[in-house]
Amino acid sequence: MRVLLADDHPLFREGVKPVLHKLDAKLEILEAIDYPSAFATMHQAGEVDLALIDLYMPGMSGVEGVIRFRAAFPGIPLVVLSAAELAEDIHRLLAAGALGYITKSSPSEVILGALRLVLAGGVYIPPSLLNHTHGGGEHDPTRVAPLTSRQVEVLRELAKGQSNKQIAKALEVTEGTVKIHLAAIFRILKVNNRTEAVLVAQKMGLNEMA
Repeated sequence: MRVLLADDHPLFREGVKPVLHKLDAKLEILEAIDYPSAFATMHQAGEVDLALIDLYMPGMSGVEGVIRFRAAFPGIPLVVLSAAELAEDIHRLLAAGALGYITKSSPSEVILGALRLVLAGGVYIPPSLLNHTHGGGEHDPTRVAPLTSRQVEVLRELAKGQSNKQIAKALEVTEGTVKIHLAAIFRILKVNNRTEAVLVAQKMGLNEMA
């Protein structure tokens, strides 16, 4: 497994490396210190299984840099690392296709769990965002929202106001499959109906996608 670790703070990179090696004993870590070196490393590396990108690095401005990286390498699962926890940034990044947003203050077990979830095809949503969405609640640092990439697609279509039939057509699945996904989404997000699910999708920024 090959992972790009892009962060301009050497101490953070060294601190997170032991966590990354728990993903795979033979893990190869490719390092970058800013956006230009991250792009260059990706172009030279060939196959990369996961990219961990600091939100604020030299070379580009915050969210814009991550969005451009995602556009340049759409096939690479991307997880954003940040010392900040701004809901607006998280919304935009999830809407742009980032598969996770991890705060640097997160315990190592949370970071590891989030990365495993993303590698398994899921999306890691920060507990603070879910708590904010649902109007508060205790902050549980180990809580992970195990939405799969397909469930995110269904939720995104739902946020557009699509019916089950329209979602099925857009995703090329049956209406029965859509109903199964929606039931799972309602359970995971702890909502009772489509309207509440749409509100969560809006909080996540999924309705901003074209």
